[in-house]
Amino acid sequence: MTKILVIEDEESVRENIVDLLEAESFEILAAADGKIGVDLAVSEVPDLILCDLMMPNINGYEVLQKLHSQAATATIPFIFLTARTAKADLRKGMDLGADDYLTKPFTRSELLNTITSRLDKQVTTLKYISKTNKNTARFLPEFQIVKTCLLRTLAKRNLKEFQVHYQPIIDTNSGLIVAAESLIRWQSSELGLISPAELIPLAESTGLIIPIGEWLIKNVCNQTKIWQDAGYKNFYSTINISIHQLIQPDFVPKILKSLADNNLHSSSLELEITEGTIEQDVNTVINRMEELRSHGLKFAIDDFGTGRSSLIYLKQLPISTLKIDHYFIHNIDKDKQKSAITKGIIEMAHNLNLRVVAEGVETKAELNIVRLHNCDRTQGYLLSHPLPVTEFEELLLTNKRLTV
Repeated sequence: MTKILVIEDEESVRENIVDLLEAESFEILAAADGKIGVDLAVSEVPDLILCDLMMPNINGYEVLQKLHSQAATATIPFIFLTARTAKADLRKGMDLGADDYLTKPFTRSELLNTITSRLDKQVTTLKYISKTNKNTARFLPEFQIVKTCLLRTLAKRNLKEFQVHYQPIIDTNSGLIVAAESLIRWQSSELGLISPAELIPLAESTGLIIPIGEWLIKNVCNQTKIWQDAGYKNFYSTINISIHQLIQPDFVPKILKSLADNNLHSSSLELEITEGTIEQDVNTVINRMEELRSHGLKFAIDDFGTGRSSLIYLKQLPISTLKIDHYFIHNIDKDKQKSAITKGIIEMAHNLNLRVVAEGVETKAELNIVRLHNCDRTQGYLLSHPLPVTEFEELLLTNKRLTV
């Protein structure tokens, strides 16, 4: 029998839904608030969840985030029930990984059709994804295939499929490696290597970026400590952080615990955020960054120059590093406007006591220009692609100079 969890704080609405669904022979679990709903979802693992959006204490957004942060409940189809009709509210729910929504008041037929459609889609997805043959792609869109594989991987806690690659960040003048950007890779047992361009947006849209991000932080802290103990005491690593991670109530204590578990100084990590991340919830992001900075962590703005409010954020945010987007670096030796803009960005950042990293350096000519403009640090394919741990160590431990 199909089990459905109904999370709704209005008693009359909840009872009506329960009565309707029980008449259709569904097994029903009911919760009067978000906290009870989360507990029931974890203990009972229903086949589908209907959840009110606006509830006291824990609202529907928070319920969805909590469920997607746990592998056991991350695969459960989730449908919002809401009286709100603003596109921004609905879009936020879908961005967090909801599968569908019903606008109150809805009819019996609308409710049943939505539930049936969602359950049918889930059955079809699992049916075809379980066939690990090449014909799978005929039946499902690629995104759905990857999504279902990712959910299955995390549900099985098969984290050995994930790896961390490191791209060197060098001192522009000396060419020596001073840091590394950590980049996650997923070697799926079913699909092969999944590029970060596919993995990260998918993980963010489903909320799975939270457990994946926690795994990444723990691994990067451990590896950074190993390299520091090998003699590279000032070496640090950078980690890309999403808005979904930043707004988690336990994000700060978890990252501090990962540092403490490895006896690692907080300055050994630099957290990278994009302007897009900031724009989603400026006040929450700034408050969380200030809290982390009070513990000694550093921040960098990634892809600087591509957002709409770059200069505003430079004044507001507690950052220590600015990373110039590769758009401005590409063919900088042939484009006088790009060269002038990049020079201006570097000078402005230095006046604000910020370190500057040029991203995406791919030619010797581009390197020469950013060096001429006094850019502090550089990374890009000219110097090195992201590398597995063993290959990165070869570069680091031989003190190889990467400038050419």
